[in-house]
Amino acid sequence: MAAPLKVNVVSADREVWSGEATMVVAKTVEGEIGIMAGHEPILAILAAGEVRVRVADGSSLIAQADDGFLSMAHDLVTIVASRVELTPAS
Repeated sequence: MAAPLKVNVVSADREVWSGEATMVVAKTVEGEIGIMAGHEPILAILAAGEVRVRVADGSSLIAQADDGFLSMAHDLVTIVASRVELTPAS
């Protein structure tokens, strides 16, 4: 198994979630992007919508995010948005 990603999901006023994941999928202004360990560094502008995180333990986390950005470098994914709310995974 590849080394996990470290993921931080942050809203304007607090850290919403932090942990290890195997994949992150987010909606950007240029389309949906999927990120796994080893991905090239990227900086993207988020579009309002879902951010899906496949947690290292196999569970899933879904957040609704507005106005923000996603950055990825050295297997660290940071998602910063003006508003982020966790929603139950289906």
